[in-house]
Amino acid sequence: MTAAPHNIHATAISVDGIGLLFLGPSGSGKSGLAFDCLAEARLAGLSAALVSDDRVLVSHKDDKIFALSPEQIRGLIELRYTGIVRVDPVEEAPLHYAVRPVPSNEDDRLPPDHEDVEIVAGLRLPLIRIPAWSRFPLSLILARIRSIEANR
Repeated sequence: MTAAPHNIHATAISVDGIGLLFLGPSGSGKSGLAFDCLAEARLAGLSAALVSDDRVLVSHKDDKIFALSPEQIRGLIELRYTGIVRVDPVEEAPLHYAVRPVPSNEDDRLPPDHEDVEIVAGLRLPLIRIPAWSRFPLSLILARIRSIEANR
């Protein structure tokens, strides 16, 4: 791995072996969407775990990007207006996609083809935009992943 992991403001989860990194400014809905994805995965019988909320340590090894959780916050997620709750954690997971919550007033209804985002200098992930108000965000994310993979 890199000499020192990069500390970024994000939320990371792993669902059925797919690492998702939720990016956006404070209050954009990252934690809420990640929590909803974890709950939706559990209801569907998929394995799911929180890597880290609010602070994610990102590192690189063998052409893969990994998310790690600082020990002090492992298993804790802040749900706005609800408080901090404990969920099943995993210490580390590979990352495959970045997810950006999109507000309801977003002008661009269709994302660009092959969109990606630089999460730290030199490390990029394919980007999936999801409405911040989604009722079934994991279903939307998985549908978008299938579309991305089909067009590679």
